Amino acid sequence: MSRRLCKALAALSFTFWVTSSASADAACRQALALGLDVSGSVDEAEYQLQLKGLAAALISDDVRASLMRLPDAPVRILVFEWSGQDYQRVLIPWTDITSPSRLKAVSEQLRSTTRRQAPPTTALGQAIQVGAGFLNQQPDCWKRTLDISGDGKNNTGPEPHHVNSPEKIGDIVINALIIGVDATSRLSHAELSIAELTAYFAHRVLAGPDAFSEVAIGFDDYERAMSRKLLRELEFLSMSQSDQ
Repeated sequence: MSRRLCKALAALSFTFWVTSSASADAACRQALALGLDVSGSVDEAEYQLQLKGLAAALISDDVRASLMRLPDAPVRILVFEWSGQDYQRVLIPWTDITSPSRLKAVSEQLRSTTRRQAPPTTALGQAIQVGAGFLNQQPDCWKRTLDISGDGKNNTGPEPHHVNSPEKIGDIVINALIIGVDATSRLSHAELSIAELTAYFAHRVLAGPDAFSEVAIGFDDYERAMSRKLLRELEFLSMSQSDQ
């Protein structure tokens, strides 16, 4: 079956889904919670690259167009940062992206955010639990997605694969943006290669139908990887419009 035919069939399914969901008075087409890793492995420069990379990705032409495609059923976004078990900080509370000006305001708020002191540990499982809790505040959205950015493995608190089962998170999809280094660029054995991190996230973190990961080769590559990931996450929900 060709890609075009697959997309056409998906568009028909989407149209039926939109009609059914609209009749149920759904408030948004997707709730998207983005969790940013600010553990000890992330220095100040990397912190800013992560925030500014997300800010730039959100207002890039293709992502903005995808977000604006169904203004009567907007995407709802929340951004939080996480590190240890007891550190989760909301940077952008739940916000309906209903206009370019509102999207620009979210981007500017991310750019102006300053770092707070956070534990050096990496509580990835706890971040999943907190992110799922945020998404459970949005039961009326047609799709609910948790987006976890990370450059390391869980080293405190519950293991990710113990908290990401359908019994624990329901119909939430967990995707990931993996920040790694090329094997030839590793400075020490403490740094995890892209291959190692990708395998870890695939087996321990990703959950739900069509869950996927995107890779950034270092924090300098974060904006490109985030843009690509957002477009993929929004693709199905925009498909019925893009193929017309």
